[in-house]
Amino acid sequence: MWALDLGTTNTVIAHWDADADRPRLVDLAELRRRQATVDRLELPAMVPSVVQIRERVPLVTKLTDWGPGRRWAWGTLADIGQQALDLNQGRPLAGFVPTFKRALAAAPLRPLATLGARSFNAREAAWLFLRELLKSTRNAVGKSLTSLTITTPVDAFESYRAELQAILRRLGLKHVKFVDEPVAAALGYGLTVARRRRALVVDFGGGTLDLALVELAPHDTERGVCRVLAKTGAAIGGDLVDEWLLEDLSHRLGYGDFRDGSAESRFWQHLLLGEARRIKEALFFQESVAFELLPPDELRSFEARLRHEPLDFSVTRSELIASLERRGLFGSLDALLAEIFRQASQVGVGQADVDDVLMVGGSTLLPGVFPRFEANFGRDRVRSWQPFEAVAYGACAHAAGQVRHADFVVHDYALLTYDATSGKPEYTVIVPRGTRVPTEPDFWKQQLVPTCALGAPERLFKLIICEIGEAGVEQSFGFDADGRVHKLGGRSADSAERLVVQLNQSNPTVGELNPPHLASDRQPRLEIAFGVNADRWLCASVLDLKTRKLLSREEPVVRLL
Repeated sequence: MWALDLGTTNTVIAHWDADADRPRLVDLAELRRRQATVDRLELPAMVPSVVQIRERVPLVTKLTDWGPGRRWAWGTLADIGQQALDLNQGRPLAGFVPTFKRALAAAPLRPLATLGARSFNAREAAWLFLRELLKSTRNAVGKSLTSLTITTPVDAFESYRAELQAILRRLGLKHVKFVDEPVAAALGYGLTVARRRRALVVDFGGGTLDLALVELAPHDTERGVCRVLAKTGAAIGGDLVDEWLLEDLSHRLGYGDFRDGSAESRFWQHLLLGEARRIKEALFFQESVAFELLPPDELRSFEARLRHEPLDFSVTRSELIASLERRGLFGSLDALLAEIFRQASQVGVGQADVDDVLMVGGSTLLPGVFPRFEANFGRDRVRSWQPFEAVAYGACAHAAGQVRHADFVVHDYALLTYDATSGKPEYTVIVPRGTRVPTEPDFWKQQLVPTCALGAPERLFKLIICEIGEAGVEQSFGFDADGRVHKLGGRSADSAERLVVQLNQSNPTVGELNPPHLASDRQPRLEIAFGVNADRWLCASVLDLKTRKLLSREEPVVRLL
């Protein structure tokens, strides 16, 4: 019951916790990406997919890397993850492999690094990475893995699966199976797969932006596969955004572009790209962040130094959005969506036929990305709260045979009312998070007294529903009404953090009270019942207790996530 999400930028390994009946990530503290507290972004158990091959290896390690001994991975042949990044914090060392997944899929024999007189290809780099990852996992959990489920892109060739299978069997795993990444994302986000449904998977990571429109069917999902209706992508990712940030700062301060080929330029470009990444991730949540690492002033142009202008090392969130707009990121998103539905139209599928949008990859948190999809598909169809974990969680659920056929509500949903005395808003939870749907029509029922604000007779009633995201032990993300991301939970979050979004404020469910309700009458006037149907619509039934008139019967109000 183990799963591996092998990513281009980061990798996650997960296992199924039978006692808690849920998946959990394996936290390899020495390998996972280190976080600065100012960023407020935690990548839970994310191991950077990088390799630093060791030049000096003890003889016993070399000998055990032969024959049956290699299955137990004695000794260390390479440093991986954060340890490899730390070794290459200054100038990149010989034998450093910054990425290998794409090469493994397309050209496994292509050399990626050289150490001394020997070159290492993508197959060898992948083997070294997985060897050290599985060894660290074994040390952390106290037992060796014998079976593993691995996520693969929908456009991966069988040769890619064959490469991984050969590597893992060489490392001693007896059972290796694969699950398509869109299927894993759907399961990780808790989708019901009791019927056919169409999902648009937006995979926006460090290297690429890939969109895949897939059809999920119960039998196919159990086998870990899906039908691809359309797919497209672009070579845009978080790494490119880091370069854009660095270029903007260099242009503003007169540093040049650090790409003239000199050793000093390569040195500073390597350091500053890491700093740009920190700035980018901090701007997910903050209005302004300053660069803490800058090259010496001598590297600035003569004209820039001559101006003697005060240097501004900060970058604002609005400047990042403007840069993304100017560089064409949002235009590319629109073009990719248009291409997806151009292809989908050939099989009779349109935008309205998409049941869910699944957001995976850290770059989906970039400012302006979520609002684009919310505007196209509606808030109720966009699942975006766990972009880092969804694929690994889903693969782990598939590995454990926990392909559930019951959907659940992710956030709390509350009815907005106002205190009759103070006029302050009050939120009464009507559907708590974790509720399995569908529910009974009267899942929540209560009698209410109209507020009668300022003592005036109440002639209308309004049902305004709010989505509430609460801080918890685990990190998740929520988006406010303006499309800004908020981190909920995690180690560095405020335990009191709460995100409230009014879902139907502009179009509330309205009914007429005839006769009007008087402020002096403190008897309940309305009996309201809420339930959630199979399509996740929150439906309301309202009874006027004074006239015994049914004002609405199971009327859809909002669609829940």
